[in-house]
Amino acid sequence: MEGVVAVTAGLAAGSIALVGFGIDSGIEVFAASVVIWQLRGGAHARMRTALRLIAISFFLLGSYVAFESVRDLVNADKAGESVLGIVLNMVALAVMVPVAIAQRRTGLDLGNQVLVAQSAETRLSNYLSISLLVGLGLNVAFGLWWADPVVALGVAGIAVKEGTEAWRESREEEDDAP
Repeated sequence: MEGVVAVTAGLAAGSIALVGFGIDSGIEVFAASVVIWQLRGGAHARMRTALRLIAISFFLLGSYVAFESVRDLVNADKAGESVLGIVLNMVALAVMVPVAIAQRRTGLDLGNQVLVAQSAETRLSNYLSISLLVGLGLNVAFGLWWADPVVALGVAGIAVKEGTEAWRESREEEDDAP
């Protein structure tokens, strides 16, 4: 539901950061599904494949957000104001910051790099929320239309970094089950 509201509000406001946040919500669901699939295979089964799937989701998000951000900057596409987007992200942060912390702790306690990588996806969503609040806030408060795509570029960079880390970790893992 969060993703649908964010994408709808982002399209209405012309905010690439808000649309990216909505798409990221879908990617979070995908990453959680990958974790469940991996765990059903056994404690350490399917790690390589699961880590690569999560890495690919990071790369796709980073590529999309970077492309749209650069396009918005080049074309001077100005995002409108989105009070709904601001409220949605404040609620998301209140809920998801503790979730990311709990996911990471659990993944480290279990020695499960897939769960740790999935916690990075949740953490990325939190960074996206914070940067989105900054971009939308600067636009609302000071009319800085370019803040939204510039902030989104930072998030794209974080996504690529996290994807690279998950891919690197996948090289260190072996799949134990089909």
